[in-house]
Amino acid sequence: MVTTIWTLSIIFLGLSFVSIMFNVLKRKEPNKDFSAVSLRVKTWWGMFVVFCMATLFNPVVSLISLMILCFFGLKEYFSMMKTRKADRRLFLWSYLAIPLQFYWIYIGWYGMFIVFIPVYVFLFMPLPRLLGKGTSGFLRSVSSTQWGLMLMVFGLSHLAYYQFATPEYGANLVLFLVVLTQINDVVHYLISIYLGKRKVVPSANPSITWEGFIGAAFITTSISYLIYPYLTPLDLTFGILSGVLISLSGFFGSLTISVLKRDLLIGDNEKLNTLKKSYLTRVDSLTYTSPVFFHVIRYFFDFM
Repeated sequence: MVTTIWTLSIIFLGLSFVSIMFNVLKRKEPNKDFSAVSLRVKTWWGMFVVFCMATLFNPVVSLISLMILCFFGLKEYFSMMKTRKADRRLFLWSYLAIPLQFYWIYIGWYGMFIVFIPVYVFLFMPLPRLLGKGTSGFLRSVSSTQWGLMLMVFGLSHLAYYQFATPEYGANLVLFLVVLTQINDVVHYLISIYLGKRKVVPSANPSITWEGFIGAAFITTSISYLIYPYLTPLDLTFGILSGVLISLSGFFGSLTISVLKRDLLIGDNEKLNTLKKSYLTRVDSLTYTSPVFFHVIRYFFDFM
């Protein structure tokens, strides 16, 4: 806990310094557009509050805070979909799956936690759509909803399971994961904006470049090497590999959700521009890094 408090204190001081410097810069250059940077600073503060709750308090408080995060993440995802009246019952059942998913975490039933959404929800998801007698757009509606549940609920819910899987190390592992994921995102963004030339998928996200990916992977792995002895019980090999793993999975998470957003919002440029500024889309990388890091660590280490 002492290590966690020290790490959070350093993050708090770092965010405070960035916020002060950003406000000074805005006053000196009022004609420049700093909206993208402003959004990221606000996002970092919001995530700092959420993950303080997830690491400093008991696992139940962590569970509730992350359940709320999943709810709003799923709600925002549904706001991107072109929906019909027949989809409302489908969405209601999807929201009801959230407390059930977190209940499996609370009682420590790993087997049900890992199969509930990918298997049981997948099999029964078509029922509310069928009962609504809606056939038009059935496949797109059900499959899009399942994608949302997998990403925003199943993926993010792994963050809550760390503290139940390993009460001794869980809070620090969550902090380690979130810090590296956010550093990877920020470094990738900055390098892509200022140095990036070769875009990965220009039609989906013009700010993702190969230069940003390589630079972010190198810096994230380096920071992982520096902080793993203080926040994790991992050995040197996995301390380094964790940085590579988080960087790679975070890259795929960000890229996948960028493509999903463009596909769901084809022809709706106004909503697309609004969602670019939305708050919870900044957790896109965590939808991939959380389950990937969790299962790799669980497979190779007994403490999980």
